[in-house]
Amino acid sequence: MIATMETRRLGESSLEVSKVGLGCMGMSYGYGPASDKQEMINLIRTAFDRGVTFFDTAEAYGPQENEKLVGEALSPIRDQVVVATKFGIYHHNGKQVLNSKPEQIRKAAEGSLKRLGVETIDLYYQHRVDPDVPIEDVAGTVKDLIEEGKVKHFGMSEAGVQTIRKAHVVQPVTAVQSEYSMWWRKPENELFPALEEMGIGFVPFSPLGKGFLTGEIDESTEFSENDFRNIVPRFNKENRKANQDLVKLLGEIAKQKNASKAQIAIAWVLSQKPWIVPIPGTTKLEHLKSDIEAADINLTSNDLNQIETALSKIQVQGARYPKELEERTGN
Repeated sequence: MIATMETRRLGESSLEVSKVGLGCMGMSYGYGPASDKQEMINLIRTAFDRGVTFFDTAEAYGPQENEKLVGEALSPIRDQVVVATKFGIYHHNGKQVLNSKPEQIRKAAEGSLKRLGVETIDLYYQHRVDPDVPIEDVAGTVKDLIEEGKVKHFGMSEAGVQTIRKAHVVQPVTAVQSEYSMWWRKPENELFPALEEMGIGFVPFSPLGKGFLTGEIDESTEFSENDFRNIVPRFNKENRKANQDLVKLLGEIAKQKNASKAQIAIAWVLSQKPWIVPIPGTTKLEHLKSDIEAADINLTSNDLNQIETALSKIQVQGARYPKELEERTGN
């Protein structure tokens, strides 16, 4: 029997999705070797059976393999789910290339449609802002794709407020995707007020701090050699040790609520705004179940005030990206 989950609307758009989505990147890319394909297909379908209707992928994940996986997994239930994918980063000679030129967006869209096995992309994000292409040209190209029926909604990932405003004038932006969690709260400063004003939804990736907020990572954890976290300053041994105070805090709240640390971290993100839909990623069924159950945890205003007071005393150590990757964000 298929479960249902409470839904949320992304901003003032017509796009309604499950309160918690599923980020699919880690199944093929970013956190070590790709997982077994059939196991991941089963996991994606289990997510749907438990109420998830919002799935996130990108051309760059795999590269391209993740879209094929998601497309195959969701093919029997395609009309009951929302699939988001991204353009603007692709791999060439083993390196990531930024390219949001109109002809490249069109080429990327055709590729994604084919790999996902669909006629329309529900939500199409610019993966990163391309400094060489005016954002008005990017938004205009997506607008054309929407008019042609190839895309339904336009999104932006890790973009800054001024860029979002310029794009929104040309083609309304449905959702902005950026990192957000208890240990990365920068979006609260400028981004949240702007999204609220423009009626744009927010889709936070890494609501569990790339796994750190689960409490399963400490200074002795060894990552596999092609795990992205090896190059993240926040994940060096010293910072992993220094940041355990945050995990300890999560543990205390989790005890009070009879929940896991991960569930409290996701519930906290959900409680910040009614137009936020986090997309925790996982390759494990038990984690998937836990993440989904976080949608039912109610943090009272008293809980949130206590958490806020405790968080204000914790200084998170380490940058979230190496310098060259941080330069691609927030333009």
